Amino acid sequence: MSYAASAALQEAVYACLTADPAVATLTGGHVYDALPAGPLPRLYVTLGAESVRDASDATGTGAWHDLSLSVVTEIAGFRAAKDVAGAVSDALIGRDLALARGRLVALQFRKARARRDGALRRIDLTFRARVDAA
Repeated sequence: MSYAASAALQEAVYACLTADPAVATLTGGHVYDALPAGPLPRLYVTLGAESVRDASDATGTGAWHDLSLSVVTEIAGFRAAKDVAGAVSDALIGRDLALARGRLVALQFRKARARRDGALRRIDLTFRARVDAA
């Protein structure tokens, strides 16, 4: 197994989301790797947890990465959050993300969960990436 390309994958996902016009328009550019100090915007996307498992074989090392992204809003109803979640999915699926280290073999949508979190609405998206380490 190799965890070597994890940072490169995170960087590529973040770059893809911040450069995507639909995500930028819907979020006002509020896509975060780490939440900023102070008051948060009414709607934003944040990169979240990651779990990784071995995908090495006789040809080389690699890993499956389950990446979590969250859409969080204080806007009433789930419509705005669902629009952003759809744009995030559209931005990532089918893209050939260039990694600074390793190679992205596949990126697939796995699941989503929409829920209320106190006064906030939250959609947690999980994507699975297959990365060959180099």
